[in-house]
Amino acid sequence: MAETISPPRPSAPPSDEVDDYMSMIITEPTKPLEKETFTQRRIRKQREAEAKSHPKSKAELAAAADAARDDALSTALPNDSKGFRMMAKLGFRPGSTLGASSNPNARTEPLAITVKEDRGGVGLENEKKRKFRAEAGGVGKKQKAEEVDYRERVRREREEKRIEALFWGAMRVLEGFEQPGGGEKLPTKKVNVLWRGLVREREERERERRMRYDLHQSLSRNAAYEDPEEDEHDRQALGNEEQDVEEDEELKQFLALEGKERLNDLALYLREKHLYCLWCKTRYEDEEDMKEGCPGLEEDDHD
Repeated sequence: MAETISPPRPSAPPSDEVDDYMSMIITEPTKPLEKETFTQRRIRKQREAEAKSHPKSKAELAAAADAARDDALSTALPNDSKGFRMMAKLGFRPGSTLGASSNPNARTEPLAITVKEDRGGVGLENEKKRKFRAEAGGVGKKQKAEEVDYRERVRREREEKRIEALFWGAMRVLEGFEQPGGGEKLPTKKVNVLWRGLVREREERERERRMRYDLHQSLSRNAAYEDPEEDEHDRQALGNEEQDVEEDEELKQFLALEGKERLNDLALYLREKHLYCLWCKTRYEDEEDMKEGCPGLEEDDHD
């Protein structure tokens, strides 16, 4: 039996395109939808029922009403509404202005609505703002006036202290002229009233110092003991005899004057009696020398 040979099959023509394996997208096999179980369906139904049956609070209702109102106000008038149809019959076209077209101030958008949520009158807010501005302005003026008063008070106090220091320094200068060191000490009553206050101040400090010292010494002393050598000053210091301090009316009247007036009297006396200028701090030989060297009588003349 003859053997049959099948002819060779033609091979597939070579492909000119090369597969780009780098740009291939491999998709994940989709999972089949899982069927909801009875328990899952029961939980879902229960949550939906609870959400529907839960009553909204006042805050939630108010927020929903505000959102609905804002949404309605921000939405243009629909073309199928009754109001739009009435305006269209009067010649209104969307995007045009109301009124005469020649009016440059005609509005293309409706007036914005401001919802009043409190119970106050229409002009209450303006009145509150006016009162607040008035009170704020009054407080500002009051603070400014207090600051000015404070600065003026501080400046006045500093000036008084400066004048008082100059006055006590001038008294020491006059003391050096009328009672130089080593000279005979004058009784207090005979001291010039212009610098008598300096002497009184020293006597008072010395009296207090002596009283403190003698009081300290008397703490260990027997009250029944009498010292035959004790004099009048010792008895006064120990409290056995009252001190008799004379009142000096002339000095009291002089010290009652204002500090500037006392200083001017003292400076004028130094100038006329001792040819000494308190502001120049110089003692001149004679009046002619003072006229040539001193610029004037007042402190402002020496600036």
